[in-house]
Amino acid sequence: MGKGKPFLEVLASAIHEDYRFPFLEIFAFLYVTATFSLASFGITITSLGNTGQVMATANEIAAYGLVSSILSLPLFILIILIFKNIAYGLGNELEKGIIQTYFSYPIKRQKILTAKLISALGVALLLFLGIQISALYILAPEIILPQFGTVLLTYASSLSYPLLIAGIILLLTMKLRRGGISLVVGIVLYFAMSMVSGVLTVIATFTESPLPLQILSTISPSLVAQQYHLGILGDYWTPPLSEVLLFTGVSYVIVAFVYILGYIYFSRRLNL
Repeated sequence: MGKGKPFLEVLASAIHEDYRFPFLEIFAFLYVTATFSLASFGITITSLGNTGQVMATANEIAAYGLVSSILSLPLFILIILIFKNIAYGLGNELEKGIIQTYFSYPIKRQKILTAKLISALGVALLLFLGIQISALYILAPEIILPQFGTVLLTYASSLSYPLLIAGIILLLTMKLRRGGISLVVGIVLYFAMSMVSGVLTVIATFTESPLPLQILSTISPSLVAQQYHLGILGDYWTPPLSEVLLFTGVSYVIVAFVYILGYIYFSRRLNL
């Protein structure tokens, strides 16, 4: 068996299981349909009305508004796909002993998990971002190309929290050896964010202090990105671009830490 062949075999098996026909085709269709049907060009500085002061330029606001308009439903579809791949894909292989078979291959455990994550996360993200960015280029190249940095930052800030939850699902799935409970926990955490955000927004508004929202932005930087571009929470918080970059960076440090824990557990503590 060639040096790279075991890794490719594990990867091919994972992709085959995660994207059995017609899963890939259905999700691709949903991405395309939702992306093109939801696109909106209506957000400008004048359309923001009586919102607070914003630090973003008019071009940044236009690009952010367009990306945000096509994100909501496709992002939720992506989250369902990723959660399903990790919870049920890895969970079923742990439960059925397939992972134990992989451990007999001449390949390090870290590479086995890497192959699983490339399939569960990488392929799903590639499909999602490929369709979305291509659609943006088709719909409004004059907006997207000059503000491509804003486009990437919007995606980065929006994907951070779902990736964090996916990492938590990964840890729970390995610990429990089953995907059902970890999937439920992940879904609860995802929807809990909107409730927590609402409560902290009320607290921040009454106290006129951005601290509660800044704390939340360390795991969900889409909040600070929204405030930078739209200023919908009022004048008590007008974050500059550097603050958006800071919170986005911190959030991905936290995400990386969770996945590192997953690698450590999979490599050293997962006994089948």
